[in-house]
Formats: sequence, C-alpha cells, structure tokens
Amino acid sequence: MAINTNKYIVRQPIKDLKGKTLAYEIRYAGEDSAYDTGDGGQDFAAADTIYNFLTQNTDRSLKGAISFMTFTTNLLMKQTPKLFKSTDLVIQVDDSVIIHPLAMRFVERYSKEGYKVAVNEFQFSPRYISILDHFDYIKINFKATTDSSIRNIVEMAHSMNKKCIATNVDDETLYQKAFIMEVDAMEGRYVAEQMFTTVHTSSYLQSNFFRLMVAITKDEPNVEEIEQIISMDATLTYSLLKIVNSAYFALRNRATEVHQAIMVLGLGQLRQWIYLMGSGSADGTMDPSQEEFLKTSFMRATFCSELMKYAKNMPINRNDAYLMGMFSTLNYLIAAPLEEILAEIPISMDVKAALLLHEGRCGALYDLVLSYERADWPAIGSLAGELEIPVNLLTNTYFQCLEEVNGIWAQLMMEKNQETAGAE
Repeated sequence: MAINTNKYIVRQPIKDLKGKTLAYEIRYAGEDSAYDTGDGGQDFAAADTIYNFLTQNTDRSLKGAISFMTFTTNLLMKQTPKLFKSTDLVIQVDDSVIIHPLAMRFVERYSKEGYKVAVNEFQFSPRYISILDHFDYIKINFKATTDSSIRNIVEMAHSMNKKCIATNVDDETLYQKAFIMEVDAMEGRYVAEQMFTTVHTSSYLQSNFFRLMVAITKDEPNVEEIEQIISMDATLTYSLLKIVNSAYFALRNRATEVHQAIMVLGLGQLRQWIYLMGSGSADGTMDPSQEEFLKTSFMRATFCSELMKYAKNMPINRNDAYLMGMFSTLNYLIAAPLEEILAEIPISMDVKAALLLHEGRCGALYDLVLSYERADWPAIGSLAGELEIPVNLLTNTYFQCLEEVNGIWAQLMMEKNQETAGAE
C-alpha cells in the first residue's frame, strides 16, 4: 500500500566506537518543527504521518534491528510505541514532552512496560535532571554543546549507568571528539559514511576482484573470460556458489561449477552481486562493519535503479543507475582514489561525471540518493523537483528498496548459518 504523504522518512545508523551498527534512528521530515506545536496542528500532522506509515511498514522494513524514534506528545497518546515490541524500540523524547506532565506519564508507563527511553539534546537544567531516572540513553548534540558540558554529562551519565550517544557528528573533528569524550555510541553524517576498507590496496589493478569488475561492466562481456577470472580465485568461487545456491534463488539442484553458476545467475545479476563476491574471506566470514558497508552499497544501487522509473530525461538506463549507486562506495572497498579506479572501468561517462563531479541529471539522481541517506530534507525536495520525480513516491520507494535489500541479506545470512550448523 502506498503512503499518501510527501513527508520523508529515513533510517540512519547509530554506531559504537568500533564502527559496529547498534541500532537505527527513524527520522522524518517535520519532526523538528513538530516540537514547537503552538496550537498542536503541526504535532497532530506529524503524528498522523508517522502513525499511518508505521502501521503499514513496521512488520516489513523496520524489523531486524533496534529502532530509535522521537515521539511527540500526540504520538505517545496515540500509543504508537505499541506498534513495536519493547525489545525493538527506544522511545526518544525532547523538551516538548519533558515539560508536558501528561506526556511524561505516558513515558513512565512505557518504561515500566520494558521500553527503553532516550532523551534528545540533554541539558543541565532542573527539569532534565529531576527525571533522569526514566532515561536509559542520553543523547548529546556535539555541535551545540560545549566541551566542558559534554564531559560533565558523560561523567554523570556513566556514574548512573546511562549510555551516552553523540549526535550531529557530521565531520572528522566531531568524530574524533566523540572518542576523546568516551561516549558509548554516535550518529551523524560523518558516522554514517565511515565504511570498512578491505585488503585491496596499491595492487588493486592486478587483483582478480578488479579484473572481474572490469570484465563484467563491458558492453559485451566475455563469459569465458569471466569464468576464468572467478575460477582462479577461491574467494570469488566460494562467493559465487554461495550466492547461487542460497534460498534466494531456490534451485532444485545445487550448482557445483563456476560455469553452471554463471548461467544460473546471468551476467545482469552478476553485476549486482559483484561487491558481495569481492568481499570477505574464502570461508565466507565478514566483519560486521563490512556487512554494513555492503548493505549501504546494495541500498544505494537499488534506490538509484528504482528512482529511474520516475526520473525524466535521463541519459542512462536502470542498469547504469544501479552501477552508479553500487560504485559510489568503490573507494572504500579499494584503498585508492575513486577517480583512478573509475578510469579503468568501462562504465558510462555520465555515471563517472555524476560520481566524481556530481554533474548532470545523473549527478542530480546520485545527490538525491545521498541527500535521502543524510535526511537533508530541503535538498531532497529540490533534487526531486529537478528530476521531476513526484515527492510523494520517495518514502515508499525508499522502504521498498530497504525491504528488498534486507530480504536478500536475510536469505544469504540464513544460508551462511545453515552452513555453519552443518559444519558443526
């Protein structure tokens, strides 16, 4: 069912200091303006938007991870937290709820029912400190809080067994400060974009992974060349067979040879799975931060491809759009400048101009996907208008893509767990 709203909703990662994603925050356009409710009109509108969305999507895209979400007074009164299990949700509140006696009673009740509670932009003031016992997480705005206040808040919180989360960590300086201040987790634009870098370094041009990527992106790929490259590499062979034999493809008989697997997958889908094949070790193990990187790559690629259905006058096709989203993270997978990497890959010049210079209509599409990731609401509306994409389709498309990516990942992880159990 489509979401009849032009409100945008997005998930953003909350990571610990090792880069592992602990949870996701559900953010929505208008949440900030909803706090200053005046006559309550904005708050009711925000409540209706989010409530309607969650009733349609909680059982789909929002499963599988802990979700932090800011609740206004009206969302609390509509019992919106009940759409989540207490183990899946952290209820976030801000000043508008704290100063509302009835709203805080709802928060206290949810806390007694097992829900965790976080406070946004904690302040050293009597009204915050007097209700500190009700909070499990304290979120500190690193852009708007002085260093001395941050130190005091973190020290106090840890003395009371509360977790501290640094927010608005949007550049490297604030990222390093979060480590110095010894917070427990952080979120923000810079945090979201910190991705895992793997083993391919100065020798990447000679690596089998890079040779495969060049071969598969040619206008007329040579199947024999692709088969030879994969067969020479234990990691690529293992990954290809694992993908093809996963529950996602539901084969009646397991594929046991590289040639057979390529025929099953097809060159089109092989392009889509190339990152997964080039990552991890020969035994299939993968670092948690690398998993997040791969999900981000798949998500960008899928979102770019789906938005192509609605964008007008695009100089590329959906396959090119998919590669644009996927290759946007190449410089994290291969420790080399993106310009140098793309110079060796036979992809559309429009895609290269978009990735390197953010130029043209492809650049606008790429920037739209990045802006949605970052919850840059003004940029989203402007870029969607430039591409003539109806803004009311963005949120639904985003979560459909998220569901698809999570579904694929779940199938692959299920296969991996079955293999591990079988080995034991």
